[in-house]
Amino acid sequence: MDTLRRLLPSASSLIVFEAAGRHQNFTRAANELGMTQAAVSYAVRGLEDQLGVPLFHRVHRAVQLTEAGEKFHADVSLGLSRIQKSAEDIRAKRREANVTLAASTAFASMWMLPRLNKLREDLPDIDLRIQTSVRDLDLEEEPIPLGVRGGGDPANWPRYHTALLAREVITAVASPAFVEANGMPERPAELLRHPLIHLEEPIRRAYSWQEWFASAGVPYPSQARRLTLNDYVLVIQAVLAGEGIALGWNHLIDRQVRSGALVPVGNHVLKTDLAFYVVWPRSRELNHQARRVRDWLIEEGREGRRTGQTAMDNADS
Repeated sequence: MDTLRRLLPSASSLIVFEAAGRHQNFTRAANELGMTQAAVSYAVRGLEDQLGVPLFHRVHRAVQLTEAGEKFHADVSLGLSRIQKSAEDIRAKRREANVTLAASTAFASMWMLPRLNKLREDLPDIDLRIQTSVRDLDLEEEPIPLGVRGGGDPANWPRYHTALLAREVITAVASPAFVEANGMPERPAELLRHPLIHLEEPIRRAYSWQEWFASAGVPYPSQARRLTLNDYVLVIQAVLAGEGIALGWNHLIDRQVRSGALVPVGNHVLKTDLAFYVVWPRSRELNHQARRVRDWLIEEGREGRRTGQTAMDNADS
C-alpha cells in the first residue's frame, strides 16, 4: 500500500479521472462533480504527471482517452464501483441496525427507559431510537417503522398492523408518605376529601377523574382543581412528591407499585374497553431488525400484563 500511495497522488484524482473518461469531456465531468473545468483539467494533468503517460488526447474543445488511458479507466471504474458497492452495503447494514420507535413521553420514560438495559441484553446489535411527540405521528410520512398508540381501537387505524401491548387499566395512586400523613382511603368516595391531581393532555385523550368516579358509581361534584398538569410524567412526579392522588395507568406505573413507591388507593379499578398497541404501517415491510424490536415489545407487554396484575392483586389483598 505504501508503494500505491507513492504511485498515485490521491483517491480524489481517480474519481475525477473516472468521470472525465466516462464523459469524454472535462466540462461535463466538472458539472457532475461540482468542480470547475480548470480543476478537473488540473487533477487529470497531475495524475498523468504521476504516472508518466498521457491519459487523454486533447483536441479543440474535446478529449479522448489514449490507449493507456482506456485500460487504466477500465480498471479504475471497476475498482471504484466495487468500493462504492461495499460502502453502500456497510451503510445499509448500519441503517438497518437503527430502529426508531415513536411514542408518547410517558411511555418512553415510564415504560421504555426502565427496560432499556434488558433491551440491550436481549438485542445488543440494535440501536433503538425513541422519538416522542405530543401527538401520534404518521409513521408512513415520517417514515418510522414502529409506534405505540394507546386509548384507541385498532379499527380506527386501518393503515396499520397492530399487536396488543397493554390493556387500559386505571387505578388511583398516592405516595406512601401521603398515605401515612393523610390515612388510607378505602373507598372511592373517600378520595374526594383529598387533593386530586388532574391530567389534561393537549391532543391525546385521557380518562378523567369524573369518568373514574362515574365507573365507581360515585357522583363527582364540581370543585376547584388544586393541580392540573398536561404531562403524565409530571403528574406521577407530583404524586411521588406527596402533592396528592392521581390516576395511574397500570402498564406505566406497575414497577413503582411493585417497588412500593406508589400505593393504590380507593379500592377501585377502571378497566376500559381500550388498550395500547404496537403499530406498524401496512404499506411497507418491516426489516429484520424492526421485526425483532416489535416482537420484543410484544413479549415485554405480555410479561408486563402478568406481573402488573400480580402487583395490583397483592396491593389489594
